[in-house]
Amino acid sequence: MNGKLSSALSAEFIGTFTLIFIGAGAGAIGAGGLVGVAFAHGLVVLGAAYCFGAVSGAHVNPAVTVALWVAKEIDAARALAYVVVQLVAGVAGAFCLAFVLRGSEWADSGLGATVLAPGVTPFQGLVLEAILTFFLASAVLNAAVSGRGGQHAGLAIGLTLTFAILMGGPLTGASLNPARTLGPAVAGGNFADVWLYFAGPVLGGVVAAVLYGLLFKKSE
Repeated sequence: MNGKLSSALSAEFIGTFTLIFIGAGAGAIGAGGLVGVAFAHGLVVLGAAYCFGAVSGAHVNPAVTVALWVAKEIDAARALAYVVVQLVAGVAGAFCLAFVLRGSEWADSGLGATVLAPGVTPFQGLVLEAILTFFLASAVLNAAVSGRGGQHAGLAIGLTLTFAILMGGPLTGASLNPARTLGPAVAGGNFADVWLYFAGPVLGGVVAAVLYGLLFKKSE
């Protein structure tokens, strides 16, 4: 994870682009319903972990990068570069998705945008996104960063994202990732409540990092 920065940023771009193109794409076309969308996201993260984990850490998520920065597992300059590339990749992935769906029956499906369900308040959405991202960031820190997960760390992370979407998808879209929300928001022009999809995941990631440092890192 401390290797050549250009290689790491390329890995983060490809991984994040894939997550938005495939994950949001599955949501846009309704592939397999909620279960299909959840596994689409989880499988992308699983694949990214094994393809790019040794290159960049396969964060593919600004909230995860912030969590690792708070946990002092990545320096500030590298973390900032990761976040910028992840956000750009998210937008690029969404625009490519919009292009391939243009003219199809799914062209006006919203590009798999993460939005609040009717009756869910912004504060409820913020809390849910924070809690679910806490689970995801905890899986990254305790399974991958700590080394406890060994060769199965990617599986733990991918499945954590999958179960988070299975529960949170009907309520907030279960973004857990500012890049996942920003891409479809920019490409589709819908910025409703977008702030909470940044604040919630970052908050959840920070809490996970603090607890990791206080309780779990010391026990390694």
